[in-house]
Amino acid sequence: MTRPATHIFRLLKWGRTLAKYGALRGIESDPNTPTPVKRLARLARLGTFQPAEPDYASAFRAIGPAAIKLGQTLATRPDLVGEEAAHNLLSLQDDLPPVPFAEIEASMAASFGQPLDTLFQSIDPEPVGAASIAQVHRAVTTEGKQVAIKVLRPGIREQFAKDIQTYEWAAAHLEALGGEASRLRPRLVIANFKRWTLSELDLRREAASASELAESMKGIHGYRVPEIDWDRTNGRVLTVEWVEGIKISKTGELIARGHDLPDLAQRLVIAFLTQAISGGFFHADMHQGNLFVEDDGTIVAIDFGIMGRIDRRARVWLAEILYGLTTGDYYRVAEIHFEAQYVPSYHSVDEFATALRAVGEPMRGKPVSELSVGQMLDGLFAITRDFDMQTQPHLLLLQKTMVMVEGIATQLNPEINMWDTSAPYVRSWIRDELGPEAAVADRIKTDTETLFRLPGLIRRLEEQFPPKGGAPEPPPLPDLELMWERRSREGRGWLGYLLAAALGAGAVIGASTLGWIA
Repeated sequence: MTRPATHIFRLLKWGRTLAKYGALRGIESDPNTPTPVKRLARLARLGTFQPAEPDYASAFRAIGPAAIKLGQTLATRPDLVGEEAAHNLLSLQDDLPPVPFAEIEASMAASFGQPLDTLFQSIDPEPVGAASIAQVHRAVTTEGKQVAIKVLRPGIREQFAKDIQTYEWAAAHLEALGGEASRLRPRLVIANFKRWTLSELDLRREAASASELAESMKGIHGYRVPEIDWDRTNGRVLTVEWVEGIKISKTGELIARGHDLPDLAQRLVIAFLTQAISGGFFHADMHQGNLFVEDDGTIVAIDFGIMGRIDRRARVWLAEILYGLTTGDYYRVAEIHFEAQYVPSYHSVDEFATALRAVGEPMRGKPVSELSVGQMLDGLFAITRDFDMQTQPHLLLLQKTMVMVEGIATQLNPEINMWDTSAPYVRSWIRDELGPEAAVADRIKTDTETLFRLPGLIRRLEEQFPPKGGAPEPPPLPDLELMWERRSREGRGWLGYLLAAALGAGAVIGASTLGWIA
């Protein structure tokens, strides 16, 4: 177990790096920051020269790979880090200088347990991308197929494990301070961050996620997932088909190739809603570098290290919230927050509905160039404190991805309105999933499953209460108090003392007879 002194040393070292970029200024000035945290921040910045404008993204990048991933997570939490920091962290690019190919080659050969020339005809030593966790090389298999190989950086798992231990330690102590620190639930934030990164650090999990998403999106026109080469994939190496396409961020090239940008924007939004609301399993790292457009207009997604899941009940709530915001039914949206226990019951549903109206009304019917989902989320974060609404970690990835998708859709079509684009899809899903036919179908399904479980329930009851055998039932026996039970109840009486003396005398006589006592 890592000693507290080690955690404090790491925090101070990271704090000094943050201070050099002015990233501790907001922590010190925030009235909600606990006093011990302010003291630690002041200690960390001693002797440093801070710039006029904080640069949070550069600070996290300077600290290292785990901090880059943490910074990207915190970019979705303006309630936790402040709006200025969250906006700056959105620019945090996950790219680092590549590892020399000789090290990558050795790591790949060791992971496969065989020479690489038995698997690949050639591998380009120059990476096409190098991020905090892995880097990607183009290659040709022995069968002549063009592929992309993603390889973990050597030693990255061990580095992440150490850093996350300190994140957990710091979060536990921060939450124990109570008040605002407790409401924001930093321990759960780090727990989710740990789960996401551990998944990213096992490339078999990423391959499985890509395969699962490909299955769920089979019937969706104009969106696909690259095929996995399972024979050349393990925990440290992932091999997928090479994607020939244009990055979705290169709008000039897309226009030159004749692509319809507003159509691309709409299809991207619908693809995201299909994943999140219909399937409950979505690509949670939809930034511009992970989306390509093929010649026929198909959007191809890559990099499935971070995936989000939402259970059906939460998806129903989410759909109703989105639909309520698009139609202006703020009272129903407020009711859902109380039904989901996102807002404590001692608050007023009517007052919460009014607060939601203040957030939702300004953006209805306007293009995203004027108002956006990101701004709406900022507004929602602002009212959560007033209504003691705790952070919902299972929705953090969804919020992050919504902001990403909105940003890309806006770049493709500045006039797009996320609500107008989402409303028909959400309305159709609610009708199919919550309408009368769906309610009857759900009831039939539930009752049938219950009926099929009855035989097993009866068998378990018989095991717990077996049937009577051939012998007659014994008569009831009287309850009698045992001697030691009475002694423990009343204390040691004269009988106990006589018994103890007799036993002691017997022990002495026996020991003398055996010669143990001279």
